[in-house]
Amino acid sequence: MSSGQINGLLFSDQYPQKDRLFILITSLTLFAWSVKLAEIIIAAAPVYHILFLVFSMVLIAAVMIHAIRTGRGKLGAAAVAVIICLVYTPNVFFHDGGIYGEAPIWFLFSVFYISTCLSGRTMIIYLAAELAEAFGCWYCSLRFPEMITQESVFSAHTFSLIALILTGMTVSITVGYRNLLYRLEVRKSLGQKKEIEALNEAQNHFFSSMSHEIRTPINTIIALNEMILRENINDEVAEDAANIQSASKMLLHLINDILDMSKFASGKMKLTPVVYNPGDMLSEIVGMLWIRAKEKGLDFQVHVSPDIPVELLGDEVRIKQILINVLNNAIKYTQQGSVSLTIEPGETENGSLNVVYSVSDTGIGIKKENIPYLFSAFKRVDEEKNRHIEGTGLGLSIVRQFVDLMGGKITVNSIYTKGSTFIIEIPQKIVTTQKIGEIKIDSESVPGQRREHVAGFEAPEAKVLVVDDNASNLLVVSKLLRETKVQVETVSCGEDALKRTLNQHYHVIFMDHLMPEMDGIECLKAIRSQIGGQCKESKIVVLTANAGSENKVLYEKAGFDGYLTKPITGDILEKELYRLLPRNLAFTTGNGEDILRETVSWMKKEQRKKTVAITTESVADLPQEIIERYGIAVLPHMVCTAEGDFLDGVEIETKGLLDYMNDRERKVRTGIPDVQTVEAFFAKQLTTANNIIHISISGALTNSGCTIAQEAARAFNNVTVIDSGHLSSGQGLMVIEACRMAEDGKSPEEIREHLEHMKSRIHTSFVVDSLDFLARAEQVSSRVAGVTKALMAKPVLVLKHGRMGVGKVFFGARENVWKQYIRSVLRSPSSIDRRILFVTYVGITNRDMEWIRNQVEKRAKFENIYFQQASPVIAVNCGSGTFGLLVRDADARNE
Repeated sequence: MSSGQINGLLFSDQYPQKDRLFILITSLTLFAWSVKLAEIIIAAAPVYHILFLVFSMVLIAAVMIHAIRTGRGKLGAAAVAVIICLVYTPNVFFHDGGIYGEAPIWFLFSVFYISTCLSGRTMIIYLAAELAEAFGCWYCSLRFPEMITQESVFSAHTFSLIALILTGMTVSITVGYRNLLYRLEVRKSLGQKKEIEALNEAQNHFFSSMSHEIRTPINTIIALNEMILRENINDEVAEDAANIQSASKMLLHLINDILDMSKFASGKMKLTPVVYNPGDMLSEIVGMLWIRAKEKGLDFQVHVSPDIPVELLGDEVRIKQILINVLNNAIKYTQQGSVSLTIEPGETENGSLNVVYSVSDTGIGIKKENIPYLFSAFKRVDEEKNRHIEGTGLGLSIVRQFVDLMGGKITVNSIYTKGSTFIIEIPQKIVTTQKIGEIKIDSESVPGQRREHVAGFEAPEAKVLVVDDNASNLLVVSKLLRETKVQVETVSCGEDALKRTLNQHYHVIFMDHLMPEMDGIECLKAIRSQIGGQCKESKIVVLTANAGSENKVLYEKAGFDGYLTKPITGDILEKELYRLLPRNLAFTTGNGEDILRETVSWMKKEQRKKTVAITTESVADLPQEIIERYGIAVLPHMVCTAEGDFLDGVEIETKGLLDYMNDRERKVRTGIPDVQTVEAFFAKQLTTANNIIHISISGALTNSGCTIAQEAARAFNNVTVIDSGHLSSGQGLMVIEACRMAEDGKSPEEIREHLEHMKSRIHTSFVVDSLDFLARAEQVSSRVAGVTKALMAKPVLVLKHGRMGVGKVFFGARENVWKQYIRSVLRSPSSIDRRILFVTYVGITNRDMEWIRNQVEKRAKFENIYFQQASPVIAVNCGSGTFGLLVRDADARNE
């Protein structure tokens, strides 16, 4: 292989960088060995030395050529590494002076070769072999020096110097080549980056132009359609016109999505926070989507908390876009039932309110495995089932990106075939503490109904000039302002506008931006500096199809007094004109009150969703008064008998179960709900709460429901399952603490973190009369149960690290054993949280409970002592005559 061919290979993108480095360093090694060959020939080395080196060179050259031709660079590098590192280097060590010759230099070169040409596990194996080989050579040199052929001092110095020069040259050239490749890659990447940026710029320009061109005819459609709705027309025409209006706005919304996607891709998307009224925003959203829902026969509801501030600071346009996308998606994938939007205030911090928007539907739902792909651009989940449903796959991707940009979050809860709920939280600044309250509903404002338009003001003396190169746009503005009685004049270019403004004063000028010859910004500057002009101080508003926050900034810098985007509605145009006209020219008509649509309802306090709801299982053994006080939802476990399966604490109670189990032939076992049951339980709770924390029985126990609950929670974004590491009222203590934190407004993350620390601070134990019931439940052997009974032993079952075991054993009569147990649990009252003590029992009398209370109060005073009968599932394993003192450490309150 010629040097020209090697040079071509080194700079060919056809081969990976590792392969090219292999070719270079192997070629340089062959060159170094050629010099080495000349050296040993001149030194009259033994013939076998010369033949060995020649054979090694030929073999390496053959391996390299074969590897290049077959494209097996990795295999070739590994084979050459064996020859250089494991064959040639030790041969040099033993025949050329050992550690006093050139061998150490070749050992270092071997390491460099392996590190450069090999990678991954192969490199590690070769480096380990090289290290072992070096250790073996050095050991032989130390222990068996007679194995080393020593060279003369002169020869050793000469050969070492030559080897140092050759290896140094090889390393230097290799490193230089590697750096050159890096620079070439960087240059190539920069070139590709510029190409991509140019393509992105061209794409953005295309989307922007497309948006502008489409907005112009849509402006005409929407505005003239609005004029039709203002006329005295029959109901059928009015309904058709309302459908045109809704469809046009949805088309405009889709255009905005496409344009925004390109901005996100280029990193140019920016937010434009403004002060806005949530009620006004809601009215427009409902007006756009109400007809679509009605067409499908869906019940469309909007619930708004009266505690929402009347004014917020946020990007109203983007928030509106988020809600429209999610609601549109809900309507699209719901064939029957309802779609609802709920708006509630969340947490308030540093003058910002976390506004919570929930969109729920009764549609087809989302499979658990599809949820991770829900927010991917151009990705439609469950394509086979949804193939007949139209959509671009852009909407939810844009929603996620906008929510992230605003510092909010979006979560999804869904049960396949049952429906979905999207919960969106967006932080916004509170402008005023005044609440939005309950707003009057006006049925005449329902979309699709004809209603007489009344202008908000009249200004017959006001003069307005409209500048636009599109005749349809001039017609639209003239018609929309007709009922205000202002004097409207129109021109089609900047030059004509300057001719008018030279001799005529206009109070307000509406100016298009993109016009031939002289655009709107140039015309604005010319009017402001026009010598002898009559409109230097007039209000000039840009009325353009160029939408977007960056364009708004552009027009503000240019000096426009206002910014309106096409398509324009009559109400918006009138409001902007009224804002800019001198007050002595405009006279208001009517009451001017903005009203919401009929589908909006205002939420009563009891209808509002909780931020966090706490749920648990029947085995938590909580008193009914605590369940009712905190509104805890309880998931029942199962008691399984030959007569059937019964819901724990619902369809079977403890006393009846104990009576049933007096017949030792009757088998009873505990069961847990399946995944579908738990999913349905979570879905039901999410109708009243935005987040759920479910505190489950210890996952380490046999037949625990914790794993099932965790699996079911994967169908939801905001259901957190916490393995309590306990059972019975020990689990209940964690539930109570979680409820207290939720009442204090703590976030789900804060509650979860606190409960994780709290686990080790809770003590769950029970003293049992015998182990008979545990033996019947196959938790312990019958032999162990029989021995403890014969010895009159009363075991204490203790839960440690989530597992139940025998902690202590007391001997003697029941009363004496109970005293010892109470003393052991309450031996250090100062270290116990004495706000609450659970005495959870199975099959003891009222007299026994009173005796236990007296014994407890002799040792410690508790604010609340709850005697709680254990659930049937707990009773199955314990049997009559069992009770436990379940407490938590005092330190746990400060965790």
